[in-house]
Amino acid sequence: MRIFIAGAGAVGTHLAKLFVDSDHEVILMDEDEEKLQLVENHLDLMTRRGSMTSLADLKEAGADEADLFIAVPPYKDMSVLACILAKKLGARTTVARVNTSEYLTTENRDFFRQLGVDEIIYPEQLGAAEAVESLKRVGIRQWYESSDGKVILTIIKVREGAPILNKKFSEIDPDKKKRYNIVAIYRQGDIIIPHGNDMLLHGDLAYFVSTHEYMPLVLQDAGKEQYEIKNVMIIGGSRIGRRIAADLEEMGGYNIKLIELSRDKSIRLANSLENTLVINGDGRNLDLLKDEGISKMQAFVAVTDNAEVNILSCQLAKKMGIKKTIAEVENLDYMPLAEGIGIGTMLNKKLLAASHIYRYTMQAHVAYVKCLTSSNSEMLELIAQPNSKITKAAIKDLNLPREMNIGAVVRGDEVIIASGQTEIQPYDKVVMFAMQSCIHKIEKLFV
Repeated sequence: MRIFIAGAGAVGTHLAKLFVDSDHEVILMDEDEEKLQLVENHLDLMTRRGSMTSLADLKEAGADEADLFIAVPPYKDMSVLACILAKKLGARTTVARVNTSEYLTTENRDFFRQLGVDEIIYPEQLGAAEAVESLKRVGIRQWYESSDGKVILTIIKVREGAPILNKKFSEIDPDKKKRYNIVAIYRQGDIIIPHGNDMLLHGDLAYFVSTHEYMPLVLQDAGKEQYEIKNVMIIGGSRIGRRIAADLEEMGGYNIKLIELSRDKSIRLANSLENTLVINGDGRNLDLLKDEGISKMQAFVAVTDNAEVNILSCQLAKKMGIKKTIAEVENLDYMPLAEGIGIGTMLNKKLLAASHIYRYTMQAHVAYVKCLTSSNSEMLELIAQPNSKITKAAIKDLNLPREMNIGAVVRGDEVIIASGQTEIQPYDKVVMFAMQSCIHKIEKLFV
């Protein structure tokens, strides 16, 4: 696929790497020659210097022949205009990243679609939604739903005392295997696709695929205790921070404190948030945190524009006894560090944007894609087509890539937790975990 990315910032560069690694033809355009040269030194792609709001520059760079045009500049008006121009030139599908939620209403989405903008993405809103969802799911690092909520992938840290700890997968109760499937293990920076002789060790992150009905069993077997979150402290009045506070206010039942360093921003936040106590101060100041009752909090969310501050403040919160911590970590290199010190949930706008854009690059019938934060991996939901290879035999006889693991099959309203004997039928929705390196192999199984 020919992918044109307008904007060589953090999101554009990450998307370029992702698509180059997936063997797509990528063109990256920006007005900053230095940024382009830096990317070109590390990635095998074409770069073009020019303005994304110039018809002449876009056409000369090849936007008219793009199968997918992605505009990710720092300014929302540029991204929308760039997509409109690219669609006029002949780009097949266009995606614009914006930094305001007003563009996301159904009415406005339809309006922009008529102008030539096929998809609008607001990463800050995606990040806020993920944080709020995490606050609702105690004891769980990540929670993702597919098939309209029928199937759930949860990432849970398994600790001492868990019933499934230090037990070979082949020894797990067969009845439990019909209720959940452990599709992957994250251990000290490495992903393991488990087989019969593998086992979960203390501190592993286990990737469970199950349903709402059996989530209590999953949490019990992972050794997790449930507790209620009512008091939440947020550090950073960024767009994500404000959105999280507003969403929690709308849900009701939460006591929210938001600490922001900028006095002017604190005043604006106090005027826009109705039931959040906004405090002007430095969230790294331990005395301030103590004065504001950090010891009474059940959750701590750090979403400043500095990843180091977010990680360190979450570490401080954990030392103060807070069980649930969420940190925005935009530097992917810092994620293993954050995981190593026990940060509960990590937010990354680049990965969130990539999850929504990536499905446009796949030839198979894709219902859902999620780029997972702990590894170079995906949660996928693909629809099996008639006569596709995936329907030709039981899973154990398909010789599937070792870098993937099928978690569940959705057939109508029925959810089948997958096993080696499971046979996939045409039009089944297949939910799986897969490393990014084998995505193209998987696509061929479904078409």
